[in-house]
Amino acid sequence: MVTTPDPPSAPHSVDAVVVGAGLSGLYQLHRLRELGLTAMAFEAGDDIGGTWYWNRYPGARCDIESMSYSYSFSPELDQEWEWSERYASQPEILRYIHHVADRFDLRGDVVLGTRVTRAVYDEDRHFWRISTNTARVVTARFVILATGCMSAPKAPEIPGADSFTGQIHHTAQWPHEGVSFTGRRVAVIGTGCSGVQAIPVIAAEAAALTVFQRTPAYVLPAHNRPLRTVEVKELKSHYPQFRQAQRSSRGGTVFEPPTRSALEADEAERTASYEAAWDSGLLNGLLRTYTDILTDGTANETAAEFIRSKIRSIVTDPATAELLSPRTFPFATKRPCLGTGYYATYNLPHVRLVDLRTTPLETITPRGIRTSDGEHIVDTIVLATGFDALTGSQLAIDIVGKGGVSLRTKWADGPRNYLGLVSSGFPNLFTVLGPLSPSVLTNIAVSLEQQVEWITDCINHLRERGLTEIDATPRAEADWSTRVAELAARTLYPAVDSWYTGANVPGKPRVFLAYAGGLDRYREECDAVSRGGYAGFVLSASPS
Repeated sequence: MVTTPDPPSAPHSVDAVVVGAGLSGLYQLHRLRELGLTAMAFEAGDDIGGTWYWNRYPGARCDIESMSYSYSFSPELDQEWEWSERYASQPEILRYIHHVADRFDLRGDVVLGTRVTRAVYDEDRHFWRISTNTARVVTARFVILATGCMSAPKAPEIPGADSFTGQIHHTAQWPHEGVSFTGRRVAVIGTGCSGVQAIPVIAAEAAALTVFQRTPAYVLPAHNRPLRTVEVKELKSHYPQFRQAQRSSRGGTVFEPPTRSALEADEAERTASYEAAWDSGLLNGLLRTYTDILTDGTANETAAEFIRSKIRSIVTDPATAELLSPRTFPFATKRPCLGTGYYATYNLPHVRLVDLRTTPLETITPRGIRTSDGEHIVDTIVLATGFDALTGSQLAIDIVGKGGVSLRTKWADGPRNYLGLVSSGFPNLFTVLGPLSPSVLTNIAVSLEQQVEWITDCINHLRERGLTEIDATPRAEADWSTRVAELAARTLYPAVDSWYTGANVPGKPRVFLAYAGGLDRYREECDAVSRGGYAGFVLSASPS
């Protein structure tokens, strides 16, 4: 049974508060319980699941293979859970999360329908005072932000939305009762990964679909299918070894790393390699072909042009194919997408593509959407406009650390922290899958386990030694920020306007937001810090 919000009362005290009850928050709650700590998790949604609770749009599914995108901490769980598809849909992933919560009896410590609004650090007593939108107040020694790297929806900067007389839905805030498109004229604004997944499904139902595209995406085929009994049995027979390989891999997925530059291969060999990667149905298939796809612009262009050639071969109208072909940024410097029938959807007679680069969107009107070439009359608008990634969910909370300094003020010029885990001046406040960690550049199911385990071990280290506070030093934080920037500079990522750099949110500081050195190297760096007695941190005890 889940916990519902209590009426206002005197502050309740626990050892740790977890903010969020998605994959990260639930695993963190489980690990804290194993330490014998009292803990509670606050979840803004009316049920657990995090990303997979909110994102219920048509076609929503994972773009990492199901048997890889799952917890690895329990061999028994690995054996008992049966995935039905290569790439699980949102309902199936949510069922999995519910199964885990029930199996490990986690629901009782989750407070639903409650959003953390403020957290203030008491420097003298070394604890946090956490306030919620339900007027509930809790004090805790430790706070772990498991708020998600893609959980703060970004509304489009379009005037007139309030005037629209039809329905408007955001892919990240989809009605739980579902939406019918039968007989309706539908507009989708946005062609990132959510839009790519939703557009073919909506097109199959709607009377007419108009897609408003600002920047085309590189979309790879998922080749999704039901999992075969024999392949499930085979992987389960060596799941422990597979999980270990995931943990020691660069991105949390298992593959044979490339050894050659794309420029060392002739055109025929490259084309054959790219064809095999295209047919593999893997998100990172093309990135795995050669060593320099993300570091050399000329090498990258060979992969980018291969994808454009595929678009031309699928989309029958040459003008539409060209509009769908990315040419302003290198392949994979914005997150590539896995799609099912995405490009072929534009061959349907009732589907139209509007290029917002040539006919800019001006306003939403009572009857639809007006661009520079006129008004498009629609009944339903779907906003697939993305997220304020990595920092948005943390900065939505008023977090106040030492000296009364807020996290918003400290991060005014971009996020700063050590190891992607602790921001100096905000002791005992940890983040899972936050900025300056590998997070979105990896299989987050593997990344979140690594970070949760490091945080749990750190808390245990403090408790065993009678310590009550850990804080990053300003020097360690500055060095880490420099290191993350230097790693990114070795790639093609930073030069591109994307949500990786915060460029999709007006006014957001332009900083590359993720650690690009690989999960394997990141794990080694974190482990070296803990083995060295938490070098770069100051550990202390309260004077009580």
